[in-house]
Amino acid sequence: MQKQLKIRDLTLRDGQQSQFATRMSQDQVNRVLPDYSDAHFYAMEVWGGAVPDAIMRFLGENPWDRLESIKAGIGDSSRLTALSRGRNLFGYTPYPDSVIKGFCQNAIRSGISIMRIFDALNDVDNMKSSIAYVKEAGGLADCAVCYTVDPKFSLGEKLKAFTQGKKLPDRLFGIDYFVRKAKELEALGADMITIKDMAGLIDPATSARLIKALKNEVSIPVDLHTHCTPGYGVASLLAAMVNGVDIIDTVMLSFSGGPAAPAYEIMQIFADRLGLETGVDRAAVARIDGILRAERLELANFDQYKKIPPVLDLSADSIPAQLGSLFDDAIELTVTKKYSQALEVCRKIEAAFNYPEPDMIVQKAQIPGGMYTNMMSQLKELNLEQQKNEVMRVVPLVRLDCGVPPLVTPTSQIVGVQAVNNVVSASKGEPPYSNVSKNFEELVKGSYGKTPWPVDPEFRLKICGTKEETPYDTSNYKKQNNPVLPEAGGVHLALNEKEELLLELFPALAERFLKGKRMEEWKNASAGAAVEASAAGSVPAGDGQPALKAAGQAGLAGQAGTNAGNGVNGTKEGGPGANPGESFSYVAPAFSSCAGPLSSEYGVEDGLDPDFWDNAIDNAE
Repeated sequence: MQKQLKIRDLTLRDGQQSQFATRMSQDQVNRVLPDYSDAHFYAMEVWGGAVPDAIMRFLGENPWDRLESIKAGIGDSSRLTALSRGRNLFGYTPYPDSVIKGFCQNAIRSGISIMRIFDALNDVDNMKSSIAYVKEAGGLADCAVCYTVDPKFSLGEKLKAFTQGKKLPDRLFGIDYFVRKAKELEALGADMITIKDMAGLIDPATSARLIKALKNEVSIPVDLHTHCTPGYGVASLLAAMVNGVDIIDTVMLSFSGGPAAPAYEIMQIFADRLGLETGVDRAAVARIDGILRAERLELANFDQYKKIPPVLDLSADSIPAQLGSLFDDAIELTVTKKYSQALEVCRKIEAAFNYPEPDMIVQKAQIPGGMYTNMMSQLKELNLEQQKNEVMRVVPLVRLDCGVPPLVTPTSQIVGVQAVNNVVSASKGEPPYSNVSKNFEELVKGSYGKTPWPVDPEFRLKICGTKEETPYDTSNYKKQNNPVLPEAGGVHLALNEKEELLLELFPALAERFLKGKRMEEWKNASAGAAVEASAAGSVPAGDGQPALKAAGQAGLAGQAGTNAGNGVNGTKEGGPGANPGESFSYVAPAFSSCAGPLSSEYGVEDGLDPDFWDNAIDNAE
């Protein structure tokens, strides 16, 4: 029997997020769904990450509608996957179990089959609730361990630490670390393990050793997720395939390379030569890729590289003999463990497919590309570009001070911002940590979870005012308010549990989004009622308000549904609108600001740093 290799397609979530800042519209997604239904990928990652935030923020679309429309178009031909940050879900606040349970239940009910769960600190305790509730709802728990590398210190910094009696971590993130985390997650009920390399830092030699070790130590399927940014992506996936990985993550050829994952088409050629069966319909893939090529042109304003790979239809085309020889050479070198040479050959293959050049800064500094870009943007704004090398020197020191967190969103941004702050302070003659962000303070305090390396109690005292690690207490969590909107016919801001969850996960953004939606619904219902009343001749000249009011209430009340017993609901007692179906007497005056659409400048303060959400959306994984 032929060996199987399962393919998880990332195009509609990670692919478009990495290449085009998550700007694919619902219409663009809809165009490819019929052919995706025929492609029969093992799984498709379509939701989570930055998608819910970005499509509300920039496209004015409902995240739940996005998921449910994809499920309707795909059916059961592929398992749909979402990416969740464990206890933080899609945001950065640790949520109580009531919110996590409601979220997991609704996600599975709306079409998710596999929930990929990770924690930025690889703190397994932050993933327990999500694992349990996903499985309880009938989904599969794909538990991800974030891949990262050890901080690098200069000889001078090592000597300084030695003379001060300060211990530096030695091979903290070795193979044993990742295997240990995987075994802990398997014991908690994980259905599969993913090594999630968001920065593309895993090289082929490490990929081979890690996958082989995991296959020897865990009994559940193993997946490797990586990116092409520093130039390791194709070679590292090939090394994983040779060493028995069960699943690999890819994107369509036209969306691949650079900051995105390797192409399905490239990895399928390797699979054919290795005798691995993927079960993917190649003709359907070619049709999808053809549509995506046109859509990439539509997304040109967000396309950083604008380097589109050549067309390759694996159902009809054959690759040139010279290129085929490169594939064969790469396999032979990988099988014989000559990984450095295999990497060079794989880079020639990537060049043949018009991939961007490897990002040598990311490769040398071993930090995520988004983190580097944000730090450079900060320095540019401060006219301190000349301090770039000093910032790069300070990053591992800051990372050590706050517990050596993996450099993934949001910890990579928190560390990067603080490194710049320290360099700015030094340029003013001030000591390090004179300016500390709220997020850095919370990381040091322990609010995000347990760090891989213990934080020095004296440092915690300096930053937070306490020596003791202080985990976030979810008992202090306050449910978001769901007010009645008199200006929209007296309905609640959120009409059902899914909309209430949007308020919990994205308070300021969802309030603005939902209020605009309720106002639009009220406006449309009122306009329809006016037409009907006029046609029936029942509206006295110049006095249509009662009919408009009644019709608006009837139209919106039917959308409210029920929130009883969902674990996250709360009913506002008393006052008009406590029951969405009751009769209301309020009508917004024509001159009221409540009677029109929200201003584009409308916003709600959420207490975070002003640039936090911009960085998070641009670089979220």
